[in-house]
Formats: sequence, structure tokens, C-alpha cells
Amino acid sequence: MKNFFALLLALTALTVNSRAVETRFWQVTDQADFEKGTLTNLSLRSDGRLYLAPEFRDVFDPSTPYLWSLASDGKGHLYAGGGGSGSGTCKLFEIDSSGKGRTLAELDGLEIHAIAVGKDGQIYAATDPDGKVYKVSPQGKAQLFYDPHAKYIWALAFNHAGDLFVATGDQGEIFRVGRDGKGSVFFKTGETHARSLTLDAQENLIVGTEPGGLILRVSASGIGFVLYQTPKREITAVAVAKTGEIYAAGVGTRSAVSSQTSTPPTPPPATPPPPATAAPVRASSPPPSLAPPPAPISGGSEVYRIESDGSPHRVFSNSQDIVYAIGFDLQNRPLVATGNRGKIYRLDSNHLHTELIDASPTQITTLLSTADGHLYAATGNIGRVYEIANGSSKTGSFESEALDAGSFAYWGRLVLRGSAQQVKITTRSGNLSRPQENWSAWEPLRGDGRIASPSARFLQYKADLSGSAEIASVEIAYLPKNIAPVVEDVEITPPNYKFPSPSPTVTSPSSLPQSFTLPPMGQRKRPSSSSADASTSSSLTYAKGMLGARWTASDENGDGLLYTVEIRGVGETSWKLLKDKVREKYLTWDSTAFPDGEYVLRVTASDSPGNIPAQALSASLVCDPFLIDNTPPRITNLAAIPNGGRVELRWKATDGRSNIDRAEYSINGGDWILVEPRTKLSDAPEAEYAITLDRQGSGEQTVAVRVTDSYDNQSVEKLVVK
Repeated sequence: MKNFFALLLALTALTVNSRAVETRFWQVTDQADFEKGTLTNLSLRSDGRLYLAPEFRDVFDPSTPYLWSLASDGKGHLYAGGGGSGSGTCKLFEIDSSGKGRTLAELDGLEIHAIAVGKDGQIYAATDPDGKVYKVSPQGKAQLFYDPHAKYIWALAFNHAGDLFVATGDQGEIFRVGRDGKGSVFFKTGETHARSLTLDAQENLIVGTEPGGLILRVSASGIGFVLYQTPKREITAVAVAKTGEIYAAGVGTRSAVSSQTSTPPTPPPATPPPPATAAPVRASSPPPSLAPPPAPISGGSEVYRIESDGSPHRVFSNSQDIVYAIGFDLQNRPLVATGNRGKIYRLDSNHLHTELIDASPTQITTLLSTADGHLYAATGNIGRVYEIANGSSKTGSFESEALDAGSFAYWGRLVLRGSAQQVKITTRSGNLSRPQENWSAWEPLRGDGRIASPSARFLQYKADLSGSAEIASVEIAYLPKNIAPVVEDVEITPPNYKFPSPSPTVTSPSSLPQSFTLPPMGQRKRPSSSSADASTSSSLTYAKGMLGARWTASDENGDGLLYTVEIRGVGETSWKLLKDKVREKYLTWDSTAFPDGEYVLRVTASDSPGNIPAQALSASLVCDPFLIDNTPPRITNLAAIPNGGRVELRWKATDGRSNIDRAEYSINGGDWILVEPRTKLSDAPEAEYAITLDRQGSGEQTVAVRVTDSYDNQSVEKLVVK
């Protein structure tokens, strides 16, 4: 109910009868609002709640551009593999329980994309391209263990019997390799790449493919079954929860072309490594560009959960981030690791997720949960190993985007909702669109919650959190300083036409709008800086003697405007009121009530509907002189001169104000026939006309002549010709 009244208040500010220069409210309440600011050591839930993030501790820096894989041996040792040195060799790193790391082995290849630790304590590392599996002893001795003769090796996994499964591309085959290093094809996916691989509790393989976006279950006997064909092209990660549900991540838009048509799988985005280190190069792909990171893959990412009964559900989607890995925290909640923005999301329910970690600008390439309850992440650009701690960070902060009040504004109270006891708020203000030099210094709120920063156009706030602090929403009150409206142009419309009558206005009995339209669900209208007064009409109808004017006007505060229209003769000193409290940007009046002559019109716009009388402002504009002419022209010297069997008809037309527009004649009440002046041009207040008529019989004829000036005033005279 509270949110409804906040929405109603915002919508009221947009109506014609509302007070535009009134207290407004900047509300930050949902995920999209908070994402516009800068989060440091904070987690953001999808329902718009901020709280302290888990500690994201830097464990190991191998000085390599990318790390692609992590594994542990159950003895507190971590193993990390990656690539990107450009030297033709890739490194396998070991990190002991104290966090000390070393290069365990250097292997032929450009990158290590998968690592597994066997029961024998040996480390198995797969290199790309022209993938091979090496066995590395704890002492760092490396030897070739198995060559599947495949372009890529994407994943390794051991079953309980000690068989090693190797997922490959670009034939989409999975190999089973015994402890003796002898292996063969165990399963053919029918796809180009067996892109991801894990085992469930029953020793079934769970496989993700590319380019068909399939999630497969392969039994211990090698029988495959498609659990779900996703709408995505590539399944970059699969994981099995302790409760048996399968999670899979899909990226890219799946083509309708046959799945046998190969496209290169999606590596993490290539972004520039430190200047002294070259970026990794795939044999089948062009070298990574040293330009800024590319745009996200078309179609974004989705995460699916397959229930124990086999039914699939989409539980997460993101149009910007690419999902590279799926893991689980100590409470068995799924964690989703992404790039290009280096975020880790936690899936809290089918409809709720939390942006747990923001490690921008890196990419989170893999996650690892160890048997002793630790959670690790590896990154690319640059490659590092981090631990995601069980406890929260001690402090965190949120720095908002800059509020643009649209004009100079006075700041009011800042109201924070949530667990605010351990939140410190500071603000700063300025008149530059970006917070930088020449803004005010950060200042805490006053004791009554009011903002202490000086009045200005822009405002920014920062929230520092500690302990169990949580922010659900922030609301800032502000009052834009009133600015006078502007009348940009006044135009007199053609004479003898009128605008349609304005629709009757029903005045609301209170400050609320008479009616309004709700925005789409999940969206809130905010005060607009555009003017809200009525638009100009462009439709006119003929009405003799009427004259009209229209104008354009605007108000920077978005105030509704009322107009006063006054008239004055050229050479006169005082203005005469035509009409006041005009809401439209046009007016028609009866010009026959004014003597002929030149006049000017003054239009005054007032923002009084939106302001208290002491603060209301106005502005005026006077139009160019215009003519009022309601006197018809005079016809003189009308004469008929016989000329044999014909008659020459002559007359003169004169007008005191405007040009003679046309002349016509009619014989015995017949049709009016146009006559051109002797000069052929109707361009002066005087004109002479002469026509020759044939006599029709011996009787008399009645000839009428009619002249019209440019203001549609007419005179008629007649002559009897015998």
C-alpha cells in the first residue's frame, strides 16, 4: 500500500493540474536501481536488498593472463591450470594449505582447460589445442598419459573405479581411460563438442554439448539419453547437487542449422592482459583483440535445473553475463560464475537470486568446493585464485549514481529502509553531471536525517555498511527551484477561422489527479522535466469575423501553465484583456468588436498552477503587428457603355486596409464569373475592371458586380442595362 501511494505521488507530479515544483522523491528500491551505482563488498539480491558480501580473498597470483581450471587433492593442496603466456607452454600451479604457490609443471600447449586428481595422488591435466592428457606427480614430474587425437579437451572426471572420462571436441566424443593410460571412445554425443562433464551419485555421466545445446545422461554402460534440449547453443557447465538435481548453464543462440555444423565454442572473452604478458591464442580462432571486451554473446545466458523426475526448469537468465561454471556453497545452494563482468550469483529460489560477488572487470572462469568446506574461484584477465569465505566482509559500501534534479534544487530528508543501525550515510552535491572535482565534500546527514550538502542540480549519496546492516530502499526528498516559463512564439492564424471549443475541464476536489494510467508492472514513473501543459490545436473551421492566435511555451520545471492573452492597437499604450486563465495554447476571438487597424497581441504564461503565489513566475511575448479589417471594399464608377451590339462594363474597387482579392459579375442572377483587373494582378487596395458583354435581346439586363478584399469582406452593386 505504501508503494502505491509513492507511485500515485509521482504520477500526480506529471498531470496538468499538479504542482510540478513541489517536493519530489528519488527512490532507489529495486535491483536495477542499485546496479546503476557502485557496489564494494556488497551482495545485491534480485528483490533489491543490499547486504555485506562474503569475503573474496586473494589466495594466489600466478602472473598469468588466464586460469581455466581448479582441483584439490583432499590434503589441502589446490591445483590451477590456465594459459595465455604465448610461449607455447602452459603451466600447472600448486597452492599449499598456507596459500604458498609454485609452478608444479610446464606442459606443451597453450592452455590447461581441465584438471582432475586421481586416487593415486597424481594430477591429471588436459592441454589445448591438439588436446592431450598429462599425468603429473606431486613432485612435478610430467608424462603423457593419454592422447585422444582430438582438437580440444574440455573436461576430465574420475569415477569410483578410477576410470578417467575425457570430454572432447571437435568430434564430440567422450573417452574412457583406464589407470594404465589405455582408452577408447566411450560415447559419441553426435555433436561437435562434449563441452562440459560431471558424474552423478549413480556414476552416470552428465554431459553438455555444443552446438545443439543438449544436456545428456550417459549410463555406466554407455547408453545415452537426452534430458533436455535447451534453447541455447552451448552448455558451458553442468553440476549435480547433493540432493540429485542437475544444474546446467547455456549460452548463445542456437541455430536452426544441423547440430553437425560446427562453430567454435565460447571461451571467456579475450581482454587485454597486463602489458608485459601476451594473451592466449587458440589454434582455431584469431588472436584475441587488444580492444575493449566484446559485447556479450547474443542471447545471453540461462541456467536450468533438471529435477529428479527429469522435468527441466529455467531458474536463472541474464542478457549480459556469460555463465562459465556452476558450483555449490556449504548450504548446497547453486553458485553461478560469469563474465564479462566478473560476477558470482547465488540461486536462492526459482524466482530469487543474489549477486553475491562482483569481481569486475575480470571473468570468473571456474568454481571449486573442497572436501574440507572451502570454496574457491579462479579468474581470467588476469588469472588469480580467490577464496570465497564463509563469513561476511567487515565493511562494504554503495555509491549511488548522480541524481539529476533537472535544475537547481533544495535537498530534504534521506530515508533509508532496512537494518539501518549500522549504515553510515554521506552525501555530496555539485553542478557538473559527473561527480568529480569542484563538487562539495562528503558530509554526513544532519541529526533529523536531512541532507547537509549545498543546494545544487546534482546529488550523490554513499552508504557504508558494517555488521548485519541491510538496505531495502533509499528515498531522497528534493525541491527544484522554480524557473520562469518561456513563451517561444506567437502566431496569428488566418482571419475568419476559429479553433475548436476547448473540452470542459473537471476540477479535482483535491490535489490528486482526476485520473491517471498505471505504468507496466515493475516500473515506476519518475517526475519529468518536460512541460505538461496542453498541446497546440491545428484544426480550424470557417467563421466570418473570427480571428485566432496560437503559441508555443514551455516550463523547465514541468509546471502546468495558464495563459493570459491581451490586445493593443499599434500606437496605443494600454493592453486590453482578451481572456485569462487559458489552458490551451490557442485562442479565438470576435474581431468585429474591434475597429479596423493594426494590433499586437501579448501572451503571458504563468506557472501559478504548480506553485504557491509567492513563488509563481511568468513570462510574456508580443507578436508581430497584424491587421483587423472588417470593412468591405467600395465599388465606384460602375458604368455600362454601349458599343454597337455590345456593352462595355467598367468599375473601380477600393479598400481602406487590405488588397482587393477578387472581382466577379453576374447577369440576371446567374452564376458569378471571375474578372481579372486591368493590371492582371490582385496586389493593391485599388483595382479597375472592364469587361465587354454581348447584348441578349432587346430587353433590359440586370448586371451585378461583387468585389472581395483579402479579409473576405464583400461589396455588391448592380446596374440595369437597357
